[in-house]
Amino acid sequence: MRIGGVDLPNDKRIEIALTYIYGIGRSLSNEILDKAQIDPDKRTHELNSDEVSRLRNLIEHDYTIEGELRNKVKKDIQRLKDIECYRGIRHKQGLPVRGQRTRCNARTRKGPRKTVAGKSSAPAPT
Repeated sequence: MRIGGVDLPNDKRIEIALTYIYGIGRSLSNEILDKAQIDPDKRTHELNSDEVSRLRNLIEHDYTIEGELRNKVKKDIQRLKDIECYRGIRHKQGLPVRGQRTRCNARTRKGPRKTVAGKSSAPAPT
């Protein structure tokens, strides 16, 4: 089954399979299945064509997913950079945006350690 340009796995429960779509997590997946009146315990390959069409229509018309959502997030970050607010500056510098400490952590944002040349030990005075 293909929704929003993503092939959903056939062997997984539909509740889990929907999370393969960017922008849909577990809670949103359950909300969508409730609206479409589909049992979350059904496997993807067990859905009939009527259920698939209901699911596809609901997701594509009511929710922002995949490329459209990625573009929206990218534009939001670019807007922060353009107005040069604190969060935008942190994005530009590649540092944590949400107030985390950077002295000993933040390796994910800062990247691998950059070794700084240490002080050479001077010979002891005699």
